[in-house]
Amino acid sequence: MSLLNKLIYFSKEATVSPDKHVVTTDTPREWESFYRNRWQFDKVVRSTHGVNCTGSCSWKIFVKNGLVTWEIQSTDYPETRHDLPNHEPRGCPRGASYSWYLYSANRVKYPMIRGTLAKAYRKAKETHKDPVVAWGSIMDNAETRSAYIKERGLGGLIRLDWNEAQEIIAAANIYTVKKYGPDRLAGFTPIPAMSMVSYSSGTRYLSLMGGTVLSFYDFYCDLPPASPQTWGEQTDVPESADWYNSSFLMIWGSNVPVTRTPDAPFYTQVRYKGTKTINISPDFNEAAKFADLWIKPKQGTDAALGMAMGHVILKEFYLEKKTPYFEKYAKQYTDLPFLVKIEKKGNQFVAGRVVRASDLGAKMAKVENSDWKPVVIDELSNELVIPNGTIGSRWDKSKKWNLEPVNSATGKDISPKLSFVDGYDEVVEVAFPYFGGDDYKHEHFNATSHEEIINRKIPVRKSPDGKFMYCTVFDLTIANYGLSLGLKGEPASPDYSEDAPYTPAWQEKITGVPASHIISTARQFAENAEKTEGKSMIIIGCGVNQWYHTDMIYRSAINMLVFCGCIGQSGGGWSHYVGQEKLRPQTGWTPLAFGLDWNRPPRHMNATSYFYMHTDQWRYEKVGLTELISPLANKEEWGKMSVIDCNVKAERMGWLPSSPQLNDNPINLAKQAADEGKEIKSFITEKLKSKKLSIASEDPDDPKNFPRNMFIWRSNLLASSAKGMEYFMKHLLGAQNSVLGNDLKVNGGQLPREVKWHDKGPEGKLDLLVTLDFRMSTSALHSDIILPAATWYEKNDLSTTDMHPFIHPFSNAVDPAWEARTDWDIFKGLAKKVSELSPGHLGKEKDVVLLPMQHDSPMELSETAYAQDWKETDIELKPGKNMPDIIEVTRDYPETYQRFTTLGPLMEKLGNGGKGISWDTKKEVELLKKLNKTSENIGETNGLAKIETDIQASEMILTLAPETNGKVAVKAWKALEEITGRKHTHLAASREDEQIRFKDLLHQPRKIITSPIWSGVESHEVSYNAGYTNVHELIPWRTLTGRQSLYQDHPWMIAFGENLVCYKPPIDTKSLKGLIEKMGDKDKCMIINMMTPHNKWTIHSTWSDNLLMLTLGRGGPVAWLSEDDAKKLDLIDNDWVEVFNQNGATVVRLVVSQRVPNGALIMYHNQERTVNMPVSQVTGNRGGVHNSVSRLCLKPTHMIGGYAQLSYGLNYYGTIGANRDEFVIIRKLDKVEWNDKPIEES
Repeated sequence: MSLLNKLIYFSKEATVSPDKHVVTTDTPREWESFYRNRWQFDKVVRSTHGVNCTGSCSWKIFVKNGLVTWEIQSTDYPETRHDLPNHEPRGCPRGASYSWYLYSANRVKYPMIRGTLAKAYRKAKETHKDPVVAWGSIMDNAETRSAYIKERGLGGLIRLDWNEAQEIIAAANIYTVKKYGPDRLAGFTPIPAMSMVSYSSGTRYLSLMGGTVLSFYDFYCDLPPASPQTWGEQTDVPESADWYNSSFLMIWGSNVPVTRTPDAPFYTQVRYKGTKTINISPDFNEAAKFADLWIKPKQGTDAALGMAMGHVILKEFYLEKKTPYFEKYAKQYTDLPFLVKIEKKGNQFVAGRVVRASDLGAKMAKVENSDWKPVVIDELSNELVIPNGTIGSRWDKSKKWNLEPVNSATGKDISPKLSFVDGYDEVVEVAFPYFGGDDYKHEHFNATSHEEIINRKIPVRKSPDGKFMYCTVFDLTIANYGLSLGLKGEPASPDYSEDAPYTPAWQEKITGVPASHIISTARQFAENAEKTEGKSMIIIGCGVNQWYHTDMIYRSAINMLVFCGCIGQSGGGWSHYVGQEKLRPQTGWTPLAFGLDWNRPPRHMNATSYFYMHTDQWRYEKVGLTELISPLANKEEWGKMSVIDCNVKAERMGWLPSSPQLNDNPINLAKQAADEGKEIKSFITEKLKSKKLSIASEDPDDPKNFPRNMFIWRSNLLASSAKGMEYFMKHLLGAQNSVLGNDLKVNGGQLPREVKWHDKGPEGKLDLLVTLDFRMSTSALHSDIILPAATWYEKNDLSTTDMHPFIHPFSNAVDPAWEARTDWDIFKGLAKKVSELSPGHLGKEKDVVLLPMQHDSPMELSETAYAQDWKETDIELKPGKNMPDIIEVTRDYPETYQRFTTLGPLMEKLGNGGKGISWDTKKEVELLKKLNKTSENIGETNGLAKIETDIQASEMILTLAPETNGKVAVKAWKALEEITGRKHTHLAASREDEQIRFKDLLHQPRKIITSPIWSGVESHEVSYNAGYTNVHELIPWRTLTGRQSLYQDHPWMIAFGENLVCYKPPIDTKSLKGLIEKMGDKDKCMIINMMTPHNKWTIHSTWSDNLLMLTLGRGGPVAWLSEDDAKKLDLIDNDWVEVFNQNGATVVRLVVSQRVPNGALIMYHNQERTVNMPVSQVTGNRGGVHNSVSRLCLKPTHMIGGYAQLSYGLNYYGTIGANRDEFVIIRKLDKVEWNDKPIEES
């Protein structure tokens, strides 16, 4: 438009129609062509936002000239059913901020390498033409190695081409395998459900190499072991549509209106329908805004709240009146009627081990697996019986692993007896631990004054031979909750207003929540469950799962649901939404991900224990076991050990995995065994018993036990996830760090008994750190090599979620920008380079793999039930029974690429399976040969189905999984029928002929097929709800009793007072010791509890390191503080503050808000070292991130294994990365220094 036209635009004459509805002007319309051009497109592609939320939101991607120009939500999801609202999937700012990275300045565009390393490698290549030898020469020269390691995180990255990048990485991997062993390679990547093929690309490569795949849920603290402890299952949850079927919703530590945007409509609409909603959170969030009642406990005290609500439910619905539905449910689906030994310990009686058939002599003790068959009293016959469904019957081929209420010996109906109150031999006083004494009190949390040991009257019976007494779990539970059974001479249950453990008044002193709120909420929760038969639901989120004693919070909430018969009932149950946890086609994915088609088993490792050891956080441990154990436990015995000692013992007994596994190269060990003509198991056990060999974790600071090469992909390990980040920097990376505390020896602390101490802690254990990412994250910033990865609009992949029952596609709407490649192509390229460089270094090699005792296998019935460590006793070593199993695996390194890109022979030879069942897959393998074509390679891979492309990998998953292949689903159900002795195939029969292909998903997400791998059903009659098949199909939970386990009888659980749920206050991590004394009088500071939740008042974990988000925010990292606390420190909104303790320091802008409770500092968990911030006055370094002030502290009760539901499984069992018990010092940053002047080079 010309200047003249602009000037006269509003004064032009216009023609107005007679009805005055139309105005006609002579305005030029050239501008419209620009607008039209902006919204033109060449094609529309359906894809997914893969952001590790629930989302898997379906999107239409508009592409023009090979570029993504815009995107809109695709809403044509499959319909729910006639009585439910349909899905209204919608995007959120989190997904949008991720999409910006496609063409962002933060995008990693080319392969990059630390300049010093590139220079050293190129120089080495001048002398040594063989890349492996060249890499070895760098490793052999301490000065050259140190030169690039100390520059990690300090810039100096340069571009390099793909060929050289792959060559260096492959050479380093081959050198490491050859010199130290394949288990010195490791990889970290999270959330496979988010993008299954991308996850599998790296884990398949590592598994073929013999490397270690690290877990993530435990390290993220997304899944406290309380869930598998109760159900024997990684949390399976109701889909969000099932919220609509609920008539009482409790939102606990969750913020679903914001963090689960695609699912929020169901929450909104069920509220409109009249469902009551309660929100439990210490801070004001969106869920609180929409709640009928906002309950705000002091952070970290939620278990007190849960125990008090359980107290009310048990008193009013089990004791003061009988609730038929609750009692029927408790008898059939819980362990409440099972029996527990009451044992004499010193001068008191305590609850001990669950009574098994093996304890009862005569016929019962001779039953197969009798030690794993707990018993009940049958009310009808008043006899001790073994019911169907115990863990022992799972593995005895009796076809009695079901929840039919019958005597497993006779098949007669039984009615398990809940209580002995109306028929007992005597009443004894049983001692219960109370964690409120001086050893457990925390100066920053309220406590009540009660004895550490509380005695309760319990009715008991004597065993037939009179050797022991026993009671029911129900009677113990009633007493544990502070209630009276009404026995003669027993005081009545306390009034709700009394300050007695677990009453509403007691919890008020601890949590600050009015007792009346607890009473009314618990009562209404149970009343609703009684009337609706279980339609009370708890939506629980990560607001509670980062505490050290998080499992006590979880179990107190879980117990409420179990008492009220809500688990497995549509509209009720345990809605645990943390991360994107449900990889629906799991058994199709596992062979791809872990190379199970070529080698079994893979090497898995729980990441929390791994990082605790290899970042040397154990060297700084200040928490002693005597501060954690029950007042009933032997303090002298436990006082001899430290936390790391417990982990080492757990690895030795085969409870937890190890990485590295042995203190020698496992390939060399296999050669030695062959040279001596010995079978591998006897060879290794002899060397272990004679102490000529040990597990590597007994000396993690010995260089031969270091992790050497590490891959990070699909993750920002070193910022978002690294609990104890500064220890990662110091010991694992050897980079600039801000660790302020001293180690155990300097502090005069007790040194570990099981782990060798080195006075000088090693710094820079990793030889090579490689990160694949599409953005310059903190992890990338500290890596030696960065490989540019594709975003989710540039690759083909699969995604599923825990919140809706669909499988979604990723689709490559455009080719990867710049020089980026998909994760699949990157690792495929590395496999090819390994094949090229291996000859002369590695050929066909035997590798010794240690396998921990796996859940869902006969190994869960181990011989370590009494926690006997073979190294400390004279017991015979039995691989897979009282120690890890020892398995010899054959690797073929020159064939790595051919194996990576073909479906191996084991799928035909051994079949497939999961969760303890298996089935034949020959027909599916034949189908894949037709779909994917076959390999024409010469050698072992000739004629095998191809998996060269990401689409072929997707088709492999879809073909092999029962959730996406109806014929496999029916086969899987038939396999389960062989164990349960019941009919199940009807659950999938209507969809037997359905096979979901990748191209189907591009048209519309597809509903998955009902599978025995999960505990819900997909149907038009009922929404997906976890535990549904347990309750309605009588399939046992995978626990000791086959029921939901409220009592945990393992010796370590008893020692730590967690055989029954209780309240434990947050622990004192002692991270401030000595710091306050060093501060000057002029420093105005405060000691405060710091939490690092998801970002509540924007969206979840919206990435905030790009210019758009920084502009919308405060321009840097922030922490939230209450107005009252800010006033005490003379702080105002937007001040720069410094936050620090012995673990490190960080600098942030302050947001002063009335939404935050007093005594809490909230800093979100998505901070980045790439964002500019001032220098810390304490450390002199540029400020850290949210994890800079944290340090891992492991919990021994998370280390148990080889024991039914407590057995190890990747990603749902093991130690957890809790970080919420930390306290910090906060003070104003008096001098804001940026240190941004150019460095003068000498």
